[in-house]
Amino acid sequence: MTASRRDFLTGLAATGLAAGLPSQAAYGAQSSAGCPFRLSVINDEISQDFEHSCEVASKDFGLQWIELRGMWDKNITDLDEKQIAEARNILDKYKLRVTDIASPLFKTDWPGAPLSKESPKRDQFHASFDFKQQDALLEHCIGLTKAFGTDRIRCFDFWRLEDPKPYREGMNQKLREAAEVCAKSNVILLLENEMACNTGTGEEAAAVLAAIPNKNFMLNWDPGNAGTFPGNVPYPNGYDLLPKERIGHCHCKDVKREAGGKYEWEPVGGGIIDWVGQFRALEHQGYHYAVSLETHWRGAGTPEASTRISMQGLKDALKKAGIAC
Repeated sequence: MTASRRDFLTGLAATGLAAGLPSQAAYGAQSSAGCPFRLSVINDEISQDFEHSCEVASKDFGLQWIELRGMWDKNITDLDEKQIAEARNILDKYKLRVTDIASPLFKTDWPGAPLSKESPKRDQFHASFDFKQQDALLEHCIGLTKAFGTDRIRCFDFWRLEDPKPYREGMNQKLREAAEVCAKSNVILLLENEMACNTGTGEEAAAVLAAIPNKNFMLNWDPGNAGTFPGNVPYPNGYDLLPKERIGHCHCKDVKREAGGKYEWEPVGGGIIDWVGQFRALEHQGYHYAVSLETHWRGAGTPEASTRISMQGLKDALKKAGIAC
């Protein structure tokens, strides 16, 4: 254990947090009785008020799981020990379990490469870490998994380059090393396919997974992100290429494509993603991890109002797929 993680966990111990919440295994895999998935929502897609987000997720959406990204206008990785304690108390109050730490790990520029056009303009979700800070950030995220009783950390693979080929092996090696660090703590590293990063589609994700065979290196499959690429068909085309046993998390959003390669987010069920087919395929493959709403759409005026509409769309798609959640 490195000094940074040891110091972090020592601080948690001093505030009575080091034992963590009950493990994911203790809770079982299901989101609710009969549901094959851990139905979830990213907390700050509802509100920066963490208790309000948890209340909506638990009481209004009927969820038992929640994904943590940011709260109180702070990224999850910037919470202090007092805020972590408060967040844990809120989770306990609403009987919510944590799917993963939705960290910004490796959402930064790759050193030595041309500056990505994505680098200066993307929404950081209250986080900004340069490449030199990534190793310490990873250690801190592992500490957060212990504090919040989860076994998963979300990551990316650096801001998207016009030509990543000269740098791809270096990126893969960095991801391999991170997975090896996580494995020592029984943590799964989830690579999200993200249109602003170098793995954006199912096709690109399949290639990276083939290059990094570590069993604890898995995919956070996001068909909506893949759908932003002109002509790309996330399901079934991209999905069919993925090694199904390597999918460890799923983000749910929808998108429509416009002329000139532009795109707009849509409520789930209102865009081009075949979520009914995707849900059926996930159930058929025996997938039992998170299906987590990350609507991004803001057409209802506020994050909460928009997320409520998208959650209904998600549940409608599950129902059409014949899946009781």
